[in-house]
Amino acid sequence: MSVQSAIRRKTAPDIRARKNGEPVVMLTSYHAHTAALVDRYCDVILVGDSLGNVMHGFETTVPVTLEMMILQGRAVMRGSLHALVVVDMPFGSYEASKEQAFHSAARILKETHCGAVKLEGGVKMAETIAFLTERGIPVMGHIGLTPQSINTLGSFRAQGREEGSWQPIEDDARAIADAGAFSMVIEAVAEPLARKITEAVAIPTIGIGASAACDGQVLVLEDMLGLSPRAPKFVRRYGELGPAIEAAIESYARDVRSRAFPGPEHVYGMKPKG
Repeated sequence: MSVQSAIRRKTAPDIRARKNGEPVVMLTSYHAHTAALVDRYCDVILVGDSLGNVMHGFETTVPVTLEMMILQGRAVMRGSLHALVVVDMPFGSYEASKEQAFHSAARILKETHCGAVKLEGGVKMAETIAFLTERGIPVMGHIGLTPQSINTLGSFRAQGREEGSWQPIEDDARAIADAGAFSMVIEAVAEPLARKITEAVAIPTIGIGASAACDGQVLVLEDMLGLSPRAPKFVRRYGELGPAIEAAIESYARDVRSRAFPGPEHVYGMKPKG
């Protein structure tokens, strides 16, 4: 038996089975080297369309393309061994029809070898989710604040802050759970609503700014490491790597400018002339 065949990745059914069990640990990654680190501790790695913000400097995720997601999905799959890798379906790749969604999702699975896709939307996407899952494509849902809809939402403000606004979000959660999604991300909703949804649906809920009431948590890796200049207010920073990286770059630049940078004699054991 080869080493590769002996290693088993987590699957969508594995994550589905975690409902009311051990919390699901999930982070984003877009590169092989960060995926290798995340893979040691996380159940799920999300190749999020947030790569548009943290890698490319876009203001929103709307400009992200299917080709961008596939390219980074391949990198994450090469860098990881154990976690379920979920790739976001970008804006414009699934909304037109359930058939469009299938072709886009099939491309993602075939070209990256990932284990599932994620798409945003609730009631309006339920038929699409059912169409995909019935055809062998595991789907993670995403409700609450849906960043791809920023042009209609108008801002990235939290959802469900008033109890009177809960019903549509609850309906979204039930719709995608009933449609066959194996889990769902709940983004930026008030704790009472996140708790109510988590108790109401039969699949794991994964919160991002939705409190510890969910069945798991996800953060953007660059946000929690202190690398994003504008992280959401709900993000707990577990590191401050930005200043450390800048200090290292500054030190390198200073060495080069002062000609203190190691030369070939340092690398190859050569004796300096003179």
